[in-house]
Amino acid sequence: MCTYQTQTVEIAGSGKGTDGWFPVTDATVYFDHPVHAPAEHTLNIDFLNPGRGASARVAVELDPLSARALAVAILSTLDMAPEGLVPTS
Repeated sequence: MCTYQTQTVEIAGSGKGTDGWFPVTDATVYFDHPVHAPAEHTLNIDFLNPGRGASARVAVELDPLSARALAVAILSTLDMAPEGLVPTS
């Protein structure tokens, strides 16, 4: 079953594609059938810069357990950073 549940977030960062590094301005997160990953459903994240065309995209497909582990690791790593280095808003 397709969920069609999609969230788009404005971000600031960089991604590395076939043409090298490029600024990423958006992330799209959705839970759906993967294109490549060997799973029935995956959490999919597309990091992209729409202003640079279709090639300015990095896609990730994660099985649900891996997606949750990654989310925990991201939050834990940010929480462990020295005070003052990570903005709170």
